[in-house]
Amino acid sequence: MIERVRDRVWRVTGHAEVRRLLGDDRLGRSHPDPQNAERVGESALFGGPMGDFATEHEGHARMRSLMQPHFAPKHMKTIKPRVAALTTQLLDGLTPPADLHQALALPLPVLVICELLGVPYEDRAEFRVWSEAAGNTADGKLSEQGLAELYGYGLRLVAAKRKEPGDDVISRFCAQDDVSDEEAAMLSMGLLFAGHETTVVRIGLGAMLLLTNRDQWDALCADPSLVPAAVEEILRAPKRTDNGGMIRYARTDLEVDGVTVRLGDLVLLSLESANHDPAVFPEPERFDIKRSAAAHLTFGHGPRFCLGAPLARIELTEVFTQLVTRFPAMRLAVEPAELSYRRDALTGGLTALPVTW
Repeated sequence: MIERVRDRVWRVTGHAEVRRLLGDDRLGRSHPDPQNAERVGESALFGGPMGDFATEHEGHARMRSLMQPHFAPKHMKTIKPRVAALTTQLLDGLTPPADLHQALALPLPVLVICELLGVPYEDRAEFRVWSEAAGNTADGKLSEQGLAELYGYGLRLVAAKRKEPGDDVISRFCAQDDVSDEEAAMLSMGLLFAGHETTVVRIGLGAMLLLTNRDQWDALCADPSLVPAAVEEILRAPKRTDNGGMIRYARTDLEVDGVTVRLGDLVLLSLESANHDPAVFPEPERFDIKRSAAAHLTFGHGPRFCLGAPLARIELTEVFTQLVTRFPAMRLAVEPAELSYRRDALTGGLTALPVTW
């Protein structure tokens, strides 16, 4: 289904159509006239067009070719023991009552991506501030400043790695003759941002969904082998109430579900609506860890499918395996209505998750 949001802005919601358009090279992130392009917010990352219209496809292909080797499933498997150890270490320090957001959801993905990239964990307070600013959807200047700070930090890290390389992704970027300092910094900071922000959100929302659907939590405690299926449902189920979606711009005139979309029109691909399409997911609002949710589009589809998907699944699987086996009596320490959510960031997520046991 496609619907008009406003002049030259469209929103696509059906699972089949969203899935098809995610792989359609007639849509992209750039715009032939970026200064006059329609926008959905002030964020420098998520509000409007990005990249060069003439070279977008080539640039995207190069970016993926540089990143892919570091996130291949075979390589990710070697990281699993370290993710398990870090999760155990964090949970060992958990005492009731606790804020599961601050104690686990936030530090784990940051620790993992820092080790993978070669970013000093002691810098986390700074780059978290910059990451949150970069993703701000309400304040364009703050978003641009956050991006600039992250890029400057990336350049400093690249300079340090060129002097003293390590066994990490940034050092490997630096070792490639055809990768400049600027490109290495851009790629590294893109990974730093994307590699932890969304996983932080999913750990928190996943725990909240399980703890507010006690039958699902109890089923997982009784049979931890259900965790991989539960992870897919945790990836599918959360839904916000806004009318947003993944930004794409038409690179040519095209027809979508009987509607003509013109060159330069903004097309919002609603992954959340697609993930709640009753034609694919019966009773989509029901959280059910035993459903077959593998068809969800949370990681996208096609040539822009999220490279970090294997890492995110490893982290989520380890987190919920350890939580249900070590803390079967865990429960929310507040009423669900008292939980607060981030409203100024596209990724959303909880601001805190008080629990006890």
